[in-house]
Amino acid sequence: MSKNIEKTNVMRILDQKKVKYVSHCYAETDAISGIDVATVLGQDPKQVFKTLVTVGKSGHYFVFLVPVFSELDLKKAAEAVGEKHVEMIKSKELLPLTGYIHGGCSPVGMKKFFTTTIDFSAQNFDTIIFSAGKIGYQVQLSLADLSKVIKYQLKEITF
Repeated sequence: MSKNIEKTNVMRILDQKKVKYVSHCYAETDAISGIDVATVLGQDPKQVFKTLVTVGKSGHYFVFLVPVFSELDLKKAAEAVGEKHVEMIKSKELLPLTGYIHGGCSPVGMKKFFTTTIDFSAQNFDTIIFSAGKIGYQVQLSLADLSKVIKYQLKEITF
């Protein structure tokens, strides 16, 4: 982890809101999966979250943060946001919709705000780690500090 990490838009937003965070960089590794990232950073994979974007039957989009070792339970996710069902969006839709690419998607700084749900297990940690909006970069902050930047709810949304 380098002290002179390149600032991502997510980090700039957090700085603007005067939110305390720790940045992590794994850009010079071959980590691909979230579990690889947690391992390279020496972090508990239960504390490292991936950002998933879905679309509901209504056509509305929803963002879910789940631990990297878990899978989003689409049925629980739909229930959490009041939809009949939700499905993952196609990779090619991610960039135009959110401004982020697959593997670098963050709940902070999307082109538009979407209802965001974080797996309830996040409350077991003082901080959680998630993408800083660019592959190779992560931010770590408390849920209280994250709530200063985005609105979210905590629900059980994994298998």
